[in-house]
Amino acid sequence: MAFSTSRPSTARIPGATLVLTGLLLGGGAAQAQISTPQPSPKSTVMQRVGLTDVTVTYFRPGLRSRMGFGDASSKAIVNYGQRWRTGANNSTLIKFADDVMVEGQKVAAGEYGLYTIPGATEWTVVLNKNTKMGANVDGFKDDENIASFKVKPTKLGEKVETFTIDFTDLTPATANVAIMWDQTAVKFKLMADVEPKVMAQISEKVTKNASPTSGDLAAAAVYYLDNDKDMKQALTWMQQANAKDPKFWNVLTEAKIRMKMKDYKGAITAAEMSKKLATEAKNMDYVKMNDELIMEAKKGK
Repeated sequence: MAFSTSRPSTARIPGATLVLTGLLLGGGAAQAQISTPQPSPKSTVMQRVGLTDVTVTYFRPGLRSRMGFGDASSKAIVNYGQRWRTGANNSTLIKFADDVMVEGQKVAAGEYGLYTIPGATEWTVVLNKNTKMGANVDGFKDDENIASFKVKPTKLGEKVETFTIDFTDLTPATANVAIMWDQTAVKFKLMADVEPKVMAQISEKVTKNASPTSGDLAAAAVYYLDNDKDMKQALTWMQQANAKDPKFWNVLTEAKIRMKMKDYKGAITAAEMSKKLATEAKNMDYVKMNDELIMEAKKGK
């Protein structure tokens, strides 16, 4: 019997078999590329400044026995006077959820490239519209700058191996962005526009509201206390909050407001009530704080 050596016609092979064969033959090409750790890993750090979220996204190179900054003859990673993407790989990005002030300059909400020119005694820091320059900063355009300012570097006591950007020196409305690498650090200040936002909320939820919650009343009173506003109004709001739902922490705030008004007798009465409530709640930290306020009030009598 003669046997045929020709390939069978594809017309005889079912369609499903053709698909399966293609998948088997092409399976190697479809596999994902091997993932390995990056030498300069990506990092994202977010901080709420006042009521505004600020986010920095950057890549973190390591020194690996090298010098971070120096003049051209030092073989440093970043030369003085050289524009830098302020990290590795892509441009470093800084994003503001609301308008802010950056070193006294108004910056609209949005995302910007954070570029720097390090120097031995002075750094130039720039926020620029271009967010995709990466290592090639030759095409940098000054007319796309949103803000530009100079800051003084400081020497760190210990070496920072991995390039770091973080938020420091937080207050209710401000923070510093700190850039640290090797033994060098620079900072620049952010200021959020907190006052109009808080006052608008107080107006809506307390002043113009016929039935404000005890939580909103207390929050408004605390804001007035912390920001040296009308103490009589703060006291009224806190008394209303405590009449609805007395909490030992809010009653202590009433005592603090009275202290600021030099109503020492009233401060003692409120602190004693707060201490009683804190004792019942077994919160000894507040018991101690009330004792301290009572002692201080007795000195002022």
